Amino acid sequence: MSTKEKVLEEVSIEELLNNNNEIILYNDDVNTFDHVIDTLMRVCDHEALQAEQCALLVHYKGKCGVKSGSMKELEPICSALLDAGLSAEIE
Repeated sequence: MSTKEKVLEEVSIEELLNNNNEIILYNDDVNTFDHVIDTLMRVCDHEALQAEQCALLVHYKGKCGVKSGSMKELEPICSALLDAGLSAEIE
């Protein structure tokens, strides 16, 4: 393996371990806007306006990225969203 390939491999691993992951929240026909907004504020530390904008994007576009970070950071947040009855996954 050349030095250049080694550096690229290290960068790729570094990117995977850092903030290239995102929680995607999906639209559903069950949860109210208020529940989604309250949950985003509580679980993702969103400000009210940010949570409202995410809820609107989810409603009209079908999905929205609501939090980015490392996999280790996002897993408990995504679990809390799921526990609240929302549809979410980490990409």
